[in-house]
Order: sequence, then C-alpha cells, then structure tokens
Amino acid sequence: MEGEMLKGHLDLIVLAALSSGPAHGYAVIEEIRRKSGRAFNLPEGTIYPALHRLEAFLSFLTCPDHISNLSEWTGTALASRCLSQISASGAAARRKKCDCSFDHLPQRS
Repeated sequence: MEGEMLKGHLDLIVLAALSSGPAHGYAVIEEIRRKSGRAFNLPEGTIYPALHRLEAFLSFLTCPDHISNLSEWTGTALASRCLSQISASGAAARRKKCDCSFDHLPQRS
C-alpha cells in the first residue's frame, strides 16, 4: 500500500520534509518517517534519486555546502554529502501543489 500512496506525491513529500530546514538524505528519510507517524519507511534507494531529481532537473533544491569527504591518505573522495535545502522555485511549487504537512495521515502506534 505504501507504494500506491506515494505515486505522484514523492517529490512533495520530500519538499515537505525539508520545509523545516536543510538536511542530508538520511535526515530526510527520518523526517518523513517521523512526520508520517511511521506510515512511510522509505529506503535510501527511493529518497536519494528523488533528491537528485529535485536538485538537478527541477531546481527545487539547492546544495550550497556540497561536502566531499576526502581520504587523508590518498586525497580521493570517499563519499559526497549534500545538505539539501528548498530553493525559491521549490517552495513555490510546494505552496502551489498542497500544504503537505503530514497532518492528515493516521498515526501508527
């Protein structure tokens, strides 16, 4: 049922999760889980592509402080982290589409 509920809404759910401030991908997953009362437990393979799409193709997110973790020994990038935040166009799209406050979802016990 979770997948069916998300169809066409994932981008807005991600934007709603970021409405309280910038966050890394895993924090977005945790915020969606928290705000939905654990109704949505989305894997990284769902959230990270959505974050990339929202930043790279739709310009709804920005990543001003792109942090690369460099190996002290080799100087090569080990991982890349992005502190995603909603851009002006992302905020406008969120307001235009819906409130997306998660308040309408039933809480799980």
